[in-house]
Amino acid sequence: MTRPDLAAMLHPLVRSLIATERPILAEHGLTMWGYVVLSALDDGPVRTQAVLAATIGADKTRIITTLDDLQDNGLITREVDPDDRRNRLLSITAEGRAVRRTAQKAIQASEDDALAVLTEAERRTFLRAAAKLADSYRD
Repeated sequence: MTRPDLAAMLHPLVRSLIATERPILAEHGLTMWGYVVLSALDDGPVRTQAVLAATIGADKTRIITTLDDLQDNGLITREVDPDDRRNRLLSITAEGRAVRRTAQKAIQASEDDALAVLTEAERRTFLRAAAKLADSYRD
C-alpha cells in the first residue's frame, strides 16, 4: 500500500494551525510576518535587514512595512550600521521579546490541543521528527 504524499497529509494540519495562530497573534498586535521577524531576532544576534530577509525567506523590500510597524510599536530597533551606513542593524527590544514570548506560549498552548490526539510518546516522536525535518530545510 502506498502512503499519501507528505504535502497532502500535512496541508490540512498546517492550514488549521495557521488559522488558529492568526487571532492569537492579532491579540498581541502582531501579524504572521511580524511574529516571524521577532522570532528570528529573538533567536539570534542583531542582523541587517537583508540578512534577516534571507534568513526568514522574505523579499527584503516587502518586509519594510512589517519592520516599520514593529519599530513604531517599540518591538524592534533599527540603527544605522556604523561599518556601512547603507545598512540598518535590527534588534528586538525587551518589549518585543516579551510580546513574542507571550504570543508563543499562547500558540503552543493551542498546538497542545492539536497534539492531544497523540499519546505522549507519539507527541515526543512527532515533535522530534518535525524539528529534524525543519532543520534539514534551513539554509
